[in-house]
Amino acid sequence: MDSDVARIVARLDEQAAAISDALCAAAQEDVPELPRDARMSELMRAAMRDQFHTIFRALLQDIDVTRIAVPATHTEYARTLARRGIPIKSMMRAHRLGQRRLGEAVFAELQAAGMAPETQSTVVETLARTLSKYVDVLSQQALAAYQGEHERLTARHIATETQIRGVLDGPESFDVEAVSAAINYPLSWEHLALIVWFPHVAAEHDRLASVWEFVRALAVAADATARPLLVGAGRAAWWVWLPYRSVPGDVIMNIREFVRLRTDVPNVAIGAMGCGVEGFRRSHRQAERARKAAEGRIGQPSEVVAATDAGIVSAALLDVDLEEIRGWVTDVLGPLASDTDDDARLREILRIYLHFGRPFRVAEELHVPLEAVRDDVQRAVARRGRPIEDKRGVELALRAAQRYGAAVLKPLHD
Repeated sequence: MDSDVARIVARLDEQAAAISDALCAAAQEDVPELPRDARMSELMRAAMRDQFHTIFRALLQDIDVTRIAVPATHTEYARTLARRGIPIKSMMRAHRLGQRRLGEAVFAELQAAGMAPETQSTVVETLARTLSKYVDVLSQQALAAYQGEHERLTARHIATETQIRGVLDGPESFDVEAVSAAINYPLSWEHLALIVWFPHVAAEHDRLASVWEFVRALAVAADATARPLLVGAGRAAWWVWLPYRSVPGDVIMNIREFVRLRTDVPNVAIGAMGCGVEGFRRSHRQAERARKAAEGRIGQPSEVVAATDAGIVSAALLDVDLEEIRGWVTDVLGPLASDTDDDARLREILRIYLHFGRPFRVAEELHVPLEAVRDDVQRAVARRGRPIEDKRGVELALRAAQRYGAAVLKPLHD
C-alpha cells in the first residue's frame, strides 16, 4: 500500500470511535425512523465502529474488501431493525448517508495532513474506490440480513395471527398452556383488550413500527404485567391485549392520560377486564363494540373510548347475550356476583353507595343505621376481593346484576 494512503488510514483507524459516534448521531437526525433508545443507539455505534476497524485494517493489510466478512454487529443491527418494523428504505438511506459522511471525514483528514495536491488526488481516488466497494458489500449483507429476518417474522406473525383468531373463533376448550407458549402470551391471566386504529387507512405498513412502539409504551403506562399482544386487523387497525396477573386499578384513566400527552397516535377503544380465555374473548368483543359505537363521532386520532363510558355501555356491554354478561359480571364482582340473599343485599347497598358517594345518604335511602352501612360496604368490597378503583365498571356490573338477576349471577353450586 502507498505510504501516504497507509498514513491516512492509520489516522482514521485511531479516530474510528469518534467518527462512528458522529455518523450515528447524523444518521439518527437525518433518518427520523431509526430507533433512538439506548440499546439501539449503542448497537448502532458498535456496528459502525466495527465496520470502520474492519475496512481500515483491510486497507492496511492489502486485503480485498469484497472478500472480507462484515462485522456481526452490523448484521445484528439490520435484523433488529426488521424486528422493530423499521422500513427497509430507512435502513438503506442511512447506509447512503453514512457513505457520504464517511467520505467527508476522509476528505477532512486529507486536508489536515497537508499533502500536495497531486498526492491528495491519488489518495482520494484510492480510498474512494475501496470504500465504495466495501459499502456495497455492507449494504448487500445488511439487506440480506434484514430480508431474512423480515421473512422469518412474517411467517411467525402469520402463524401467531392464525392461532389468535383460532382462540377468538375456535372451540370452547383447547390446550391453553400450549397455545400461550406458541403466541408468547399468558391466556390464563387477566386481560384488557384494546382496538387501536387510525381514521385514514393509508400507509398501514409504514405505521406498524410507530404503532408497536406506541403499544409497548402504553402497556408500561397501564402497568401491564408482561409483554402486550399485538395483531394486525387490516385497514390501519390493530388488536391489542394487555396481560395482568391480577386485576389492576383504574387502567383506563392511565391510558387516557397517556394518549392525551402524545400527538399523532391512533384512536383507542377499550374493553372491560376479563379473566382467562373467555375473558380474553369477551374483552375483545367489548372493545370492538366500543369502537363501532364511537366511530360515528370520532374524526381525528388520539381519542379514547371505553366499553364502560356513558353512552357506549349499552352497545358494548348490555345489548349482548346473557352468557356474555354473566361472564363479565363475574369478572368484575368476583364472589359478590353469587346468587345468594346476603350477596344481593350487599350488592344493593354497594350500588347505592357508589351512586351517592356518601354512607349517610345510603342510610337515609334505606332507613338503616349509618354504622351498619359502613360495615356492609366494607363487607361488599371484601367479598368482591379487591378495592374499588374501577368505580364505573363496578357500577355497571351492579346495574347488570340488578337488571338481569339470577340469569347473570353465579348459582350456589358453582
